[in-house]
Amino acid sequence: HSKSPALHAAANAELGLDWSYGIVDVPVERLAEFLAGTRADGNWYGLSVTMPLKNAIVPLLDHVAGPAAALGAVNTVTFQADPANGAPQLTGHNTDVAGLVGALRHAGVVREPRAAVLGGGGTASAAVAAFAALGAPAVDVYVRNPSKAAGLCAIAADAGLSCRLLPWADVAAAVTGYDAVIATLPPQGADELAAALPATERVRPGSLLLDAAYDPWPSSLARAWETSGGQSVSGLEMLLYQAVEQVRLFTGDAFERPDDVLNAMCDAIGLARR
Repeated sequence: HSKSPALHAAANAELGLDWSYGIVDVPVERLAEFLAGTRADGNWYGLSVTMPLKNAIVPLLDHVAGPAAALGAVNTVTFQADPANGAPQLTGHNTDVAGLVGALRHAGVVREPRAAVLGGGGTASAAVAAFAALGAPAVDVYVRNPSKAAGLCAIAADAGLSCRLLPWADVAAAVTGYDAVIATLPPQGADELAAALPATERVRPGSLLLDAAYDPWPSSLARAWETSGGQSVSGLEMLLYQAVEQVRLFTGDAFERPDDVLNAMCDAIGLARR
């Protein structure tokens, strides 16, 4: 169901690059073998990385750059020749943060929003970092198992952001009071919350929900959020903006006319041009 091949094919065509982008199913136990094969092949420009490989790939790389180092999660790998011997050097990046920031800014999120994150998985760490980049003074994270999400507050602290881990049982009563909410749960993971929303007070005027799950869309949570007076944004927006950053990393000096590339990618997945 991934939209990434369509996004990258559109970007490559716009840039005049005869590159291919496909999907490879790599189990965790075969990840080291797969990376060794890409090094030996010498014909790769980069990789997109999905769960559950985002954390497992970190110790297998030569370098980890930018937000990926702070988050301990990589969703993008670039290949550069080592100046000393020409061997491919693999560097890990995280463009999920840029994807969330781009999507929220495009949707008009207020500066220094009162912010909440739903869920404590890999995307939640990027969500915390994104809120820090948007100037949020604090973030509340609602999770079912706080012990598994303790690292999120460490990420927030490193970014100068105060953080509270709050029980999932409290989310329905509290979630309507935020300026911006990022739901990082899998598809249908917030259906129970969606059913509870109509029984709560209406959301704050202009309140924005970004639901990282985009298939099916609108999600039950997005529908309930809009019924309660808020604005919802599909995870496709996040996917778009993180893919633009991936293309920039993959192509380097060949990344020209970014607005044209962005609009070509919008066309490829049925989003409105920017």
